[in-house]
Amino acid sequence: QVQLVESGGGLVQAGGSLRLSCVASGRTFSDYAMGWFRQSPGKEREFVATINSIGGTNYRDSVKGRFTISRDIGKNTLYLQMISLRPEDTAVYYCVKYASSFPVGVPKNWGQGTQVTVSS
Repeated sequence: QVQLVESGGGLVQAGGSLRLSCVASGRTFSDYAMGWFRQSPGKEREFVATINSIGGTNYRDSVKGRFTISRDIGKNTLYLQMISLRPEDTAVYYCVKYASSFPVGVPKNWGQGTQVTVSS
């Protein structure tokens, strides 16, 4: 029933920027925590950033100061602004939605992913 559709991925040179978007279905967008995960070849999916129902955010250490998660409630859209990209940021990025207002446990819903490739 819940649908998450990512966009904005692509190829960028190291040091460049991209903004990912995720359009979420439903009218309860603001009631749930949301976030971004990513997966590189041969690695497990890893947490990137989350935002809770009152706007609080959390980031993995390697992206702090470079990535910003935000949302537009009126548009039911989640964003991930990425700057100063590094080759190690190359991955498929997934939009996720949690079952509660804070990002605890495993996300309930996952998007299909969007590829981000950072060249050196």
